Amino acid sequence: MTTLPAKTDKKLGLVIDLDTCVGCHACVISCKGWNTENYGAPLSDQNAYGADNSGTFLNRVHSYEVQPDVGAAQLIHFPKSCLHCEDAPCVTVCPTGASYKRIEDGIVLVNESDCIGCGLCAWACPYGARELDQAEGVMKKCTLCVDRIYNENLPEEDREPACVRTCPSNARHFGDLGDPDSAVSRLVAERGGMDLMPEQGTKPVNQYLPPRPKDTLPDAGPEFDVLAPFLEPIATEPKGFLSWLDKTLEKL
Repeated sequence: MTTLPAKTDKKLGLVIDLDTCVGCHACVISCKGWNTENYGAPLSDQNAYGADNSGTFLNRVHSYEVQPDVGAAQLIHFPKSCLHCEDAPCVTVCPTGASYKRIEDGIVLVNESDCIGCGLCAWACPYGARELDQAEGVMKKCTLCVDRIYNENLPEEDREPACVRTCPSNARHFGDLGDPDSAVSRLVAERGGMDLMPEQGTKPVNQYLPPRPKDTLPDAGPEFDVLAPFLEPIATEPKGFLSWLDKTLEKL
């Protein structure tokens, strides 16, 4: 079994804004692409173009229709990947020590050469964030693109997870959540960032920003037309050429 570090001062992780995520799956595609070509075993697909297809993904986006107490229903897009928990049960349950949490930055990783594919870590993870690669027989999970964020051969702006770099709506943010003055920590404080399933006691590093309250239409009854203000005439009396044309047509 693997033991967790007593403390990690640096806590690298993601902050995901549920208010601005549009569910485009750009993060899913970029994650699949980068992690198939770089860190660890490739992310395989089985019968990719058939009816019974399957594959390994480190990041998935789920969509839910939510009905608030007041107002219209909302469609919430919910990205999910490893949350790099402080008290990660996937690490302590691993029988070979393949799963471990780095003391220098808090990232949870899998040493694939020691993984026997038993699936205990997937069973222990309450978030369903681990997947067994069917081709390689090893457990796969989000690495926060550890081979990317420390890569000095990349331009500074590219030294962040592929999903964050790709997101077109700026819904994903990356940084040190152990530093209260970091941009991600300030964002969590300002927007009321939340743990996912805090009752599990895993203390996830990744945080979710809740959707903002939506604008509501005035209570004007069933006859209210939302487009009416934009369809009102700009001028009541024609001027210039239109005025001349109107008078000319009247004389015909």
